[in-house]
Amino acid sequence: FLDAFHQIIRDEGVLALWNGTFPSLLLVFNPAIQFMFYEGSKRKLLKKQLQLTSLDAFVIGAIAKAVATTLTYPLQTVQSILRFGRHRLNPENRTLGSLRNVLYLLQQRVRRFGIMGLYKGLEAKLLQTVLTAALMFLVYEKLTAATFTVMGLKHSRKH
Repeated sequence: FLDAFHQIIRDEGVLALWNGTFPSLLLVFNPAIQFMFYEGSKRKLLKKQLQLTSLDAFVIGAIAKAVATTLTYPLQTVQSILRFGRHRLNPENRTLGSLRNVLYLLQQRVRRFGIMGLYKGLEAKLLQTVLTAALMFLVYEKLTAATFTVMGLKHSRKH
């Protein structure tokens, strides 16, 4: 472990220890988009019907995750490139985790593979995450309803 640590510092500099940190921080947008889309869709649906069914929660959760993942996937691609070292540094800025290099790597990816290069592997990522998110929202809704019932509180449709 320490040998690798010293080798990275020697070969790439101290800042290389944080490769991929900036895109990781940007990926906070993924769950934010997911929850925003889920809650917005749920509110719209509850204006038309009295309660959310299990199927509703499952489908809305799946769609919310698909939307969030599709929107943030280019950043996940850059994060992967930075993490596994498959990149050429921007000669103007050797700090890998910077916004400038995130944009540089996105630009290089588009030049090399076209706009679809930003989404290479998206299908596998969607298969990996959408079902999990759909089940998570279904369980969340069921646990919330059960908690309100056990506590003897009226379950608000707008929670």
